[in-house]
Formats: sequence, C-alpha cells, structure tokens
Amino acid sequence: MSGDERAARETVVAAMRELSASGLNRGTSGNVSLRFGTAMLITPSAVPPGELTPDLVAKMRLDDAEGAWEGPRPPSTEWRFHRDILRTRGEANAVVHTHSPYATVLAIGRREIPAVHYMIAGFGGPVIRCADYATFGTEELSRHALAALDGRNGCLLANHGSITLAPTMARALWLAVELETLAFQYHQSLLVGDPVILSDEAIADAAAKFAIYGRR
Repeated sequence: MSGDERAARETVVAAMRELSASGLNRGTSGNVSLRFGTAMLITPSAVPPGELTPDLVAKMRLDDAEGAWEGPRPPSTEWRFHRDILRTRGEANAVVHTHSPYATVLAIGRREIPAVHYMIAGFGGPVIRCADYATFGTEELSRHALAALDGRNGCLLANHGSITLAPTMARALWLAVELETLAFQYHQSLLVGDPVILSDEAIADAAAKFAIYGRR
C-alpha cells in the first residue's frame, strides 16, 4: 500500500470518527467515501467508528458495475450511491452520508429545506431537496439521490438521512454540519410559527459573496 493510499484511508477513518463524535451519526449508521484515482475508498459495513482502522476500509473501482471490492470487510451497503455520485459529479472527491437527527426528522416528513437562512446558498441553490424513498442500498435509491442532488451538493433522503458531497472530505463534513444546522433551524422555526423564507435573489446574492469569502 502506497503512502498516499494509507493517508487517504486515514482520512476516511478520521471522518467517520468525527461524525460520531459530533453526534451526526450514532453506532454504525452513516458512511463516507473518498475518490482515490480510478477507485473509491469507502467505509466497511457494520464497523463502529471506534473499531475502524485504515486496513478495514474497502476499495472499489468506480468503473465496476458489479460491486467488486478489495479488503477484509465488505463495503457499506450504500456503496451504489457513493459510486454513482463520484462517477457523475467530477468535481466531487468526497461523499458523506449521515442519519443526523433533525435532517432525518425532516426527511421522515418528506420535507425539503427552504431558504430559512442564507447559509443554504452553500448548497448550490435556494432549497435542499428531499429524494424519494427507496430501500437502502438499492439502485433505485441511488437514482433518487442523484436527481435530488442535481445542481446541489447536499440533499435529504426520505425516511433515511442526508448526503453531502464536495471536492474534499473536510468540505463534505462541513456541509454535513451545515445541513443538520439548517434542518434544526427550520424545524424550530416551524414550532415558533410560519418561517419567513428568503427570496431566490437573496440567496443568489449570498452565493456571490461566498464565492469571494476569505479572499484578499
């Protein structure tokens, strides 16, 4: 195993532990993947984050249709949408899937997240869509996820959880936190009363400012 691959596997392990420590995932729920050349490195099925090691991370070719894998443990049952996202979204190198509490509550209600806060601009548009329901691990779920992610880098999965994607694992994790925060804010605003939704123009303006945020 090359040093680069070892480092990439360590990134996958660290990401799963961060999701567990933050409460975005619990137990063995959720999974992450990272592009590595023509393959992806993905968390194995049913391994708690505290027991996950770089050697247990599964490796799968992105051009393989059958789901062949390398490693001592099989890949996450959600490998299909990870593979399909990395195949179709060339700008994405990392995919994060969580069962975070408030995002999942909204997904159970089949609610998309509207522009209740300008931070939604970080997801590529004025709404975070909710993908239609399908059984976990299926091609149907992958198709629904890809449709909900069209033009976006995050979505909800009906009665399931959420997905975020980004050029780096750090960014995908950041988006997962932001998505859960938006879900919490929307949920709480519904309890208070009718939330005021920002206009598409306001979100476009925020997106333009994000594009130069931090630059000198």
